[in-house]
Amino acid sequence: SISIIIGGFASRNPLASLGASREMKLILSYELPFILAILVTVIKSGFTFRLGEILTFQAQNGAFVGSWSGTLALIVAIICMQAKLALVPFDIPEAETEIVGGPLIEYSGSGLAIYRLMKNMLMFTVPFFLIIVFIGGLRFDGIHLLYGVLKYIGLVALMTVIRNTNPRVRIDQAVKFFWGPVTIIAIIAIILALLGR
Repeated sequence: SISIIIGGFASRNPLASLGASREMKLILSYELPFILAILVTVIKSGFTFRLGEILTFQAQNGAFVGSWSGTLALIVAIICMQAKLALVPFDIPEAETEIVGGPLIEYSGSGLAIYRLMKNMLMFTVPFFLIIVFIGGLRFDGIHLLYGVLKYIGLVALMTVIRNTNPRVRIDQAVKFFWGPVTIIAIIAIILALLGR
């Protein structure tokens, strides 16, 4: 994302600069609640940052989404994931109807292809990260493989429903939304996790 912001400002196009500015504001707004949501899993798994230990804890004690704090943190993470992937309603930096292509308006060829590839790779990997951290991870044996695929399809379907049923918000609305109710929900989830709920 930082490279996209730098590239947008470097192109000297006013629309690219506006898109880069929106990208920077959006990143600053969604990162705090996303980090707080991930901290819930760290707290619940005994203050470990290792994904293997978080998965082991969930295998022994059940998925974090089965608790109040885990459910709230997953909701916050899904909302932040929409912004991280620049999907509607948070596709503000690339708003085609307002600023054409956003920070990448001056790019074409291999540079644009690499950016699009990176975005599609994030679209594939971020749901897997949320499954690992909140929903018990993936196992590649027998019926568990089917269950893991269903978790992934369910999360991607939820992302698609959110994208297709919501209008784009303005950047000021997005910042107020992430720093207001989303951050408050994440803080409540952390408090509940500290209380063991």
